[in-house]
Amino acid sequence: MPFCSPPAHPDASQEVPAVGVKVENLVKNFGSLSVLKNVSFEVKPGEIFVLMGPSGSGKSVLLRHVVGLERATSGRVMIEGHDAAVEETRQHVCIGLVFQAGALFNSLSVYDNLALYLREHRVGSEAEIKTKVLHALKILSLENTAKKFPSDLSGGMKKRVAIARSLVMEPQLLLYDEPTSELDPVMAATISEIIASLRDQYRVTSIVVSHDRDLALNIADRIGLLMNGELIMVGTPAELKASQDPRIVDFLHPKFDLHNPRFKKLET
Repeated sequence: MPFCSPPAHPDASQEVPAVGVKVENLVKNFGSLSVLKNVSFEVKPGEIFVLMGPSGSGKSVLLRHVVGLERATSGRVMIEGHDAAVEETRQHVCIGLVFQAGALFNSLSVYDNLALYLREHRVGSEAEIKTKVLHALKILSLENTAKKFPSDLSGGMKKRVAIARSLVMEPQLLLYDEPTSELDPVMAATISEIIASLRDQYRVTSIVVSHDRDLALNIADRIGLLMNGELIMVGTPAELKASQDPRIVDFLHPKFDLHNPRFKKLET
C-alpha cells in the first residue's frame, strides 16, 4: 500500500534515491501501558533493517510510527529530514507498506488491486497504469494472476501481490509487517529472497518487522532487537549471533523444558 502524494516522481527517467530513517527517543504509551520506551536507531539509505522481538514487544507499533499512522507520546521518527508524523512528508517521500495479512480487496482482481491507487489519484493514463501494473507483476513472477481474485490465490501468492502493489508507486522506503507469517519454510525463504532482490534492484530502503530468525540472519544488513518496548541491541547478524546476552541467546535458541515450562511463568 503506497503512502505518498502522487505523482511523487513525475520524471520516471530519473533514479529515485533511497532514504534514511532516524528514530529519536521514541516513546508510546496507551494510557498507563508503556509500549515503546525511549527507542532510538538509524536506518541507512538502501539498507535492509530487520526489527525483531517477541510478540507484544512493540514492533508493529513502531512500524506504524514510521509510516505516520501512529502519533508518538514523545520523540519522533525522521525520514530523510522530514517528520514522519507530518502529512506533508508524503509529498517528499514515497513509502510502501506491506501489511501482514496483505489487505487485498477481495472484490477486485489482482490487476485492479494494483491499479486502484493509481486510478484513484489519476497517476497517468490507463495505458501508463497498465504498464506499471504489469511490470510490477512481472517482477514478482505473477503475470498469470492478473485476472484472478485474492480468493483464488495461495498465502504466498497473496504476499507477493501485496508486495507488487507497493511497487507500483516506486517507493523509496518499503516497510514489511511480518511478511513471512503463516507461510511454510520454503515460501518464507522465497519472500525473504524477494525482499533482498528488490533492495538490490531498486536500492530501496527496507524495514522489516519480523520474528523470523532465518529471514533476519540471512538478508538483514543490521538487526534491531526489541523486548518489552526497549531496544536492547542493534547490530549485524554476526554480532547478534555472537552476543552472550542471555535474553538474546534465549530468543535465538530457546530451550524446551517440559518439566518447568515457560508458559507457567508468564504474566496473566
